Amino acid sequence: MKTNLHFDCLSGISGDMTLGALIDLGVSPDLIRAGLASVEIPDLELRVDEVKKCGFRATYIRVEHPEQKAHRHLHHIEAMIDKADGISEGAKTLARRIFLCIGEAEAKVHGCSLQKVHFHEVGAVDSIADIVGTAIAIDALKIDSVTSSAIPTGTGAITIDHGRVAVPAPATAEILTGVPIAYSEIESELTTPTGAAIIKTLASSFGPAPAMTPHRVGYGAGTRDIDGQANVLRVTLGERQEPDASLGAVESDHVTLLETNIDDATAEQLADVSQRLMHAGALDVWQTPCVMKKGRLATVLSVICGGSKAATMQSILFQNTSTIGIRRQILQRTKLSRRAVEVETEHGPARGKLVTLPDGTERFSLEDDEAKRLASASGKSTALIQSEATQQWNRQQST
Repeated sequence: MKTNLHFDCLSGISGDMTLGALIDLGVSPDLIRAGLASVEIPDLELRVDEVKKCGFRATYIRVEHPEQKAHRHLHHIEAMIDKADGISEGAKTLARRIFLCIGEAEAKVHGCSLQKVHFHEVGAVDSIADIVGTAIAIDALKIDSVTSSAIPTGTGAITIDHGRVAVPAPATAEILTGVPIAYSEIESELTTPTGAAIIKTLASSFGPAPAMTPHRVGYGAGTRDIDGQANVLRVTLGERQEPDASLGAVESDHVTLLETNIDDATAEQLADVSQRLMHAGALDVWQTPCVMKKGRLATVLSVICGGSKAATMQSILFQNTSTIGIRRQILQRTKLSRRAVEVETEHGPARGKLVTLPDGTERFSLEDDEAKRLASASGKSTALIQSEATQQWNRQQST
C-alpha cells in the first residue's frame, strides 16, 4: 500500500497551520513536544487548542516562549537541530532541507552568500518550532508521497523587518518559483516563507488530489479570520490507488489547458505565437476553427502545459495576441511510458522515441526533425526514412 498526504491550500499555508493540521490528523502533540524540548530553546511551550473558523473546527497551534531578539544564521539553526537527541535522523534531515530552502531564497533576494543570511522572522523561535515540529510529524507518519493544490499567496502589502513589501513577500515569491500559484483577491498574506518552504520541500506535484482512498483528514487553523471562507489548511492522508496492472506502462499526471478565442489574427501571427509557446515549454499547441457570437469566423488557440508553466503561457498569449481573456482548466492525462533512444541508420545516427504499450510491447518512431534532416541529406522522402529507421531499430534489437 502506498500512502499519500495531500495538502488543500485554499487559504494558503503557514508553519503553524501545517503543524496544526498534522496534529489534527492524528500525530501526537506529546511527540512534537518531546522533540522540541531537545532543541534546547528555554521555556518553550506548545499550546494546542480547538477553534472554529467560519463555523468549521480546526486545530490551532501557539508556540509560547520568552521574547528573543536574536537573528540566527543558518549554521546556528542547523547546530540546534543536530544537537537535538529527541529527534529522529529523518526528521532532522527534513528540517535542514526546509531551512536550506528558505536560506537560499533569502540569500538571493538580499544579494548575499548563504553563510551571511540572517534569519529574521523565520529565525524566530515559533518558526523554528513550526518547521522542526512539522518535520517530526511528517517523519512519524511514514508516508510515501506528498501532493498539494496550487498555492494562493494573497494580495496587498505587509510590513517585515526590512520595511513594507508587496504580497507575496520577496522570500516567499522566490521560494515559490516553479510552484503553481492560485489566483486570490484576498488582501492578506495567505502564504508565509515558512509555509512556502515546507510545501515546496515536501510536495512532489501540484494540482488536484491524485486518485486515492482517504483515511484521515486534518484541519489546521490560521491566526486571521477571512471574510467568506475558513482560514484553514486541510490535509488528507490516504491510500494512493495503484495503476491497473493490466494497463502495463500507462502513466497518469495532471496538465493545464489554456484556451482563447481570436478573431482578428492572421495565419502568420497565429503560427508565430504557437512557436513562441512551444519554445517556452508548452507540451502541445493547436488551432481549431470556430464561429463566435457575432457570426465571425475565428480560431480557438489551445495550449497544454505543465502547471508550473501556466503563468508563462498566459503571459505569452496576452503579449502576442489581441485576446482579453483566457480560459484555464486542470486536466488529468493518461500517457504511455516513453524514452529517448538512438538508432544507427545508413545515413548516420539519429534520435528516436521508444514507447511501451500497455501489453509490454515496444514501438519505435524516429523524431520528425531527424527524419527531415536525413531526408534532406539523402534525397529520400521522410516516409521512407521513417520506415528504414524503424526496420533498422528492429534489427538492432534482434541481434
